[in-house]
Amino acid sequence: MVNKVPRFRRRSLGACHNDNVCVGDRRHLVKCLFFHGTHGLNCCKVPRSTSSPTKSRSSLFPPSFQLGHTVPAFNMADSPASTIHEPVSKDIGVNHNEKSGVVEQDLAAIANNKHHDPNWTGEGVDTSNVDPAKTLRKMDLRLIPMLALLYLLSFLDRSNIGNAKIQGMQEDLNLSGPQYNLCATVFFFTYCLFEVPSNLLLKRLSPSIWLPGIMVAWGTVMTLMGLVQSYHGLLIARIFLGIAEAGLYPGVSFYLTMWYCTNELAFRQALFFSAASVAGAFSGLLAYAIVKMDGVGGLEGWRWIFILEGLLTVAVALFAFWALYDFPDTAGFLTLEEKAWVVHRLKYQGSKKSGRNVAESDHFEWKYVFRAFKDWQIWLSLFMYWGIVNPLYSISLFLPTIINQLGYKATTAQLLTIPIYITAAILAVIVGYMSDKATKRGASRWPYVFVPMCAILIGFIMAISASAAGGVPGVVYAGVFIATCGIYPAFPGNITWISNNLAGSYKRAAGMALMISGGNLGGAMASNFYRAVDAPKYLLGHGLDIGFVVLGLAAVITLRITYGRINAKRERSGAIEGMTDEELSDLGDKSPSFRYTL
Repeated sequence: MVNKVPRFRRRSLGACHNDNVCVGDRRHLVKCLFFHGTHGLNCCKVPRSTSSPTKSRSSLFPPSFQLGHTVPAFNMADSPASTIHEPVSKDIGVNHNEKSGVVEQDLAAIANNKHHDPNWTGEGVDTSNVDPAKTLRKMDLRLIPMLALLYLLSFLDRSNIGNAKIQGMQEDLNLSGPQYNLCATVFFFTYCLFEVPSNLLLKRLSPSIWLPGIMVAWGTVMTLMGLVQSYHGLLIARIFLGIAEAGLYPGVSFYLTMWYCTNELAFRQALFFSAASVAGAFSGLLAYAIVKMDGVGGLEGWRWIFILEGLLTVAVALFAFWALYDFPDTAGFLTLEEKAWVVHRLKYQGSKKSGRNVAESDHFEWKYVFRAFKDWQIWLSLFMYWGIVNPLYSISLFLPTIINQLGYKATTAQLLTIPIYITAAILAVIVGYMSDKATKRGASRWPYVFVPMCAILIGFIMAISASAAGGVPGVVYAGVFIATCGIYPAFPGNITWISNNLAGSYKRAAGMALMISGGNLGGAMASNFYRAVDAPKYLLGHGLDIGFVVLGLAAVITLRITYGRINAKRERSGAIEGMTDEELSDLGDKSPSFRYTL
């Protein structure tokens, strides 16, 4: 009999070595761990599969996401749904001593949104009546708006220091130019340091707990930042803000791979990331309105920017505890048939076009994390990421200052940032949609990163040329406008491309967080590109951004050539013959059946 356990208790469940089920509170789970080890900490109410056991010594972090995310061998999104009949094991999630009736109970539990089973592949469910387009729309409407709102607030809270600066914060706190730059920079040190462990914790805990939890933390820090009285107070607040925000962007980027296939991700990443562009526009507009509260409560206007935006973040976080969904098989808005369709196509999308259906590994072993640290493509992608993230943070932190130094008043400078960000957001969504469409037709992804990066390069060349010629305001403004319109489409394209080419859910979790954390060191660098002593031309800042964009373009070309050569070599090789499904699954993107997305 499957016990019915409320949602808030599901995370207290574990599974014993003897294939029985441990259902109870945390005291019972501790007792189970004492006798049986760390085997199966995941919430699990179905008996463990005897066909694919998880090694207890490697299960510090349990399997929590049912993912499959590699180059698609067949596109279930574009083909009619059918009865699912290709599991790795015909008895996944079933106790072989009690097969009769257990599958029906498991399906009933899944249909009623009772528990998450990482071993479930959708077997035995007729999906012939599932409408793929309708199901994807349901997922989009339930997931993307909330995720975009979370990232909007995250980007708003980390970059509003630029708005506060030109509204008097620097003078009120007696900050020198280097002190302000250090306050902007120190955020990225802790932000980068905590991204990888945060992504692993996201898999240990559920997204609906972890993501809103860190939101409450950074919203509280942001609110308290409005009360700082000195340079050291601001510095400490920025340090803790970096710790709290570290888990959001890599976490949500990884979370999306649990719901969408490779040829659907760029558009969703663009919808999600465009929130950063909207945040840029909203930040200027909101700052323009909030500073009119100068003197209210005896506080300066720039303090109210931090306080009100921090309180807004906490309020949204409390709502997010209820609004976020964890996994497709526990999503109450999907029918059982839709859950089976979503889970199965993700599970097997990494198969080669040879009729060989190989499921992606989803159990934890430290070797998958270590593989991410040793993978050449992550480190090369880091240079590509720097070519985008350095200009991104240069713009987000200093765009109001750059425009202000062109001769515009502070309030006018805030308003002039709005059309730049709105246009960039629209272009990001358009380019992401085109990228996914092209990938479904078998085309490459790399042009949808390369071309926007060329626009970044052109924009900064215009800005530095006009500044060197005497600072023509209109041309400088046009240059940063064009650069921003290249940054926002390139960013989700970059993240999608690397996520397409990392196989094994834990390697992907660690690899994406590693690239994003290392890449965000570019934010630390960019925080010091635009120095007060270089105003109003900022030749050094524009020049450094140009250099990093060129480095990123070189990395894009190198990745494309290398991926192509590896794919060609694997096509010629017959290494897949004689290998078991388990061996191929364990190799991840190093498997001879895996093809990199170009």
